[in-house]
Amino acid sequence: MGGQLLSFLFLIAGFDFVSIRMTPSLLPFASLFLTLIFPPADDDRLTKKARAIHSRVLTLDTHADAPINLQKDGFDIGVAHDVKKDATQIDFPRMKQGKMDAMFFAVYMAQGPRTPEGHTAAKDKALDIFERIHAALRKYPNQAELATSPADAYRIEKLGRRAVFIGMENGYPVGEDLSLLKTYYDLGCRYITLSHFANNAICDSATDPDGPIHNGLSPFGRQVVAEMNRLGMMIDVSHISDKSFYDVLALSKAPVVASHSNSRALCEFPRNMTDQMIKDLAAKGGVVQVNFVSDYLRKPSDEHRQALNSVRMAGVGKVVTPDVRAKIEAKTDSIKKVYANERASIADIVNHIDHIVKLVGIDHVGIGSDFDGGGGVNGLEDVSEIENLTIEFVRRGYSEADIAKIWGGNLLRVLDQAKK
Repeated sequence: MGGQLLSFLFLIAGFDFVSIRMTPSLLPFASLFLTLIFPPADDDRLTKKARAIHSRVLTLDTHADAPINLQKDGFDIGVAHDVKKDATQIDFPRMKQGKMDAMFFAVYMAQGPRTPEGHTAAKDKALDIFERIHAALRKYPNQAELATSPADAYRIEKLGRRAVFIGMENGYPVGEDLSLLKTYYDLGCRYITLSHFANNAICDSATDPDGPIHNGLSPFGRQVVAEMNRLGMMIDVSHISDKSFYDVLALSKAPVVASHSNSRALCEFPRNMTDQMIKDLAAKGGVVQVNFVSDYLRKPSDEHRQALNSVRMAGVGKVVTPDVRAKIEAKTDSIKKVYANERASIADIVNHIDHIVKLVGIDHVGIGSDFDGGGGVNGLEDVSEIENLTIEFVRRGYSEADIAKIWGGNLLRVLDQAKK
């Protein structure tokens, strides 16, 4: 190692090299220092390869809660935001920055009263959210466009715009009116998550504290599955109970999707899927879209889980006013800070993908981030950073063809099969 080079490097770091003699004890430090300044060539080549792949493949995320922010006064999805300043994770400029080509924006509805009045209120709220999504697309036609088919996604990508699909999280706004499925389909909805954290008129949830009320799908829920098949709308089995899942699998004529679910073998929680469920879903052509919610990736401590469950169930069975939502968000932020040391990482996301690939192959896994709805891990804070996930795929040996399937190819295949 030439003394002049070391002198120059130490000078950059603020050391007085004149007073330092190069002894054997300093050699490890010098080696580490050079590694930090000049990353190994292999890592550099890997990153360049990953970025090139990320630019070429179509990237699609099946679960984004951006519409939650569209309902807030002053939020402009056409302007770049900072996750550290306002905690938002999605806008059109950051989608472009991260080369996120397509996202399913979720028309999310917390479970309220299962009454005619509750169902009417949920329907009205859902229609308002659909309109807010469409209004954002009308306002920024050069940044994003509505997509309803695989062909739309590829066409919009070629134009350099973001493709916005629409899904519905929780079938609560359907109430007990089958005709509303066509209404939502015509507004662009291409999947419905049949339930959320509590039971509804369609089926039992995996997490309702009162337990099941239908023993799976209700009689109305069976009609919902048939009508969604007829319309060509994907059936989303995330959040629903195991019995509801198997009822759907038995009835559906098309493959189904878990839009944002993980492996129960790696993280024990009813919201995640058992190995057998994953195998059975894949056997019928379905896809599991792995999400970025930390406590669905790594099992949290009992205290952490109890705190999370309490805040998630806070609005169940109630009318969630803006004031109630603000209190829930504040409590959620507080929990995140207290248990920051338990937060998952990008490696945890890919561990779940690896597990699913080993179980059922590369054709049955994808990405459903849950950004703006609780998703986000160390190294992947918002949509602008999604390229980091592709870097980890390449590091673990996934080919470009594999990565293209994970990032959207598998899901678009299921959407195409549902339409047919």
